[in-house]
Amino acid sequence: MHLSRRSVLAAASVTATLPAVPATAAEHPRTGFERLAADGYRVLDGRRVGVVTNPTGITRDARHIVDVMHADPRVRLTAVFGPEHGFRGTAQAGGSEGRYDDPATGLPVYDTYLKSGQPLADVFTASGVDTVVFDIQDVGARFYTYIWTLYDCMEAAGLAGKSFVVLDRPNPVTGRSAQGPVLHREFATFVGRQPIAQAHGMTVAELARLFDGEFLDGPVPLETVLMTGWKRDRFLDATGLPWVPPSPNMPTPDTALVYSGTCMFEGTNLSEGRGTTRPFELLGAEGVDGRWAAAANAAGLPGVRFREAYFTPTFSKFQGKTVGGVQIHVHDRAAFDPVRTGIALLVTARRVWDGFAWRPDDWIDKLTGSTRVRTMIDAGADTDEVVGAWQDELAAFRRVRGQYLLYR
Repeated sequence: MHLSRRSVLAAASVTATLPAVPATAAEHPRTGFERLAADGYRVLDGRRVGVVTNPTGITRDARHIVDVMHADPRVRLTAVFGPEHGFRGTAQAGGSEGRYDDPATGLPVYDTYLKSGQPLADVFTASGVDTVVFDIQDVGARFYTYIWTLYDCMEAAGLAGKSFVVLDRPNPVTGRSAQGPVLHREFATFVGRQPIAQAHGMTVAELARLFDGEFLDGPVPLETVLMTGWKRDRFLDATGLPWVPPSPNMPTPDTALVYSGTCMFEGTNLSEGRGTTRPFELLGAEGVDGRWAAAANAAGLPGVRFREAYFTPTFSKFQGKTVGGVQIHVHDRAAFDPVRTGIALLVTARRVWDGFAWRPDDWIDKLTGSTRVRTMIDAGADTDEVVGAWQDELAAFRRVRGQYLLYR
């Protein structure tokens, strides 16, 4: 990756409509929406507005921004666009709510899930809006689909001649650094459209700038409303902002902390903890015993310990069956590396359990962005060897990423 002339020009064209300002140590962050409202919605003045959002689009006092904007005569809110799981969050993984009129506001709700390019641009055109606003809480992992909803909506807005406004929110697991392998383009799917790191360490406004500058065919009329008071080393639970599960299997900030590593178990025959109260923190399968936790602890991973655990998923893999495995206990979040931890758990699971297998469709390659993780682990590589194999591409991504960061 390199910073091209097109990148510089596109980045320069981005309008940070309400830029970040220096924060005091005691200041609680104010989200992009909070600043938009405090400024009297001037950015949206005279525009027909549609909002891409879900249950995470809330105010500090837990009201939904669509309800707030709909009741405010200063905003001409005319449509809502729902991502995976839906605007009001009624759908499970891999589902959406379809087209309907929202009972609370009467606004038409359009489905964006699995739509991109011209078909999504046609949805924006049919809605009659001239400005698309994005406000969804991300969790910091490349394979979490909301950032690719952002990408697809930006591309479609450009095709439809709409302006695009991103209201920023914190990365809940901090924005300290990018970690993990970078997607190879031949493995692009909805869990990774473009070559970014597995744990990207960016906010949605920063990602929007990066998408516009590096990946979209033409610059999008992009405006960003930035936060105040957020620092890159701050976890969400230190911000005073409420947490809303952004999807059914992302119940807590603790889930988000481990997710960029343990979601890789979706690419195996082990349960990733779906159907339990601790998805992505509990991992296991029939026939796994305490040897796995012992091997994982012996790896000496920073900031984390592993407990032998047994659980019975209520749905998904091993539904209704008692399985053995591990529970992840992070005791030092600053030292914890979720991607390295995920690799170490894959390596040790394969070594101690002879039933280990990858999903037959090689979904692990889509999650990790290439064949490398799967083939190296199959060949007997250890954790350091696997992690070391992506360091050059990660360093290149970090250089590009640095051009688009908006907070210290």
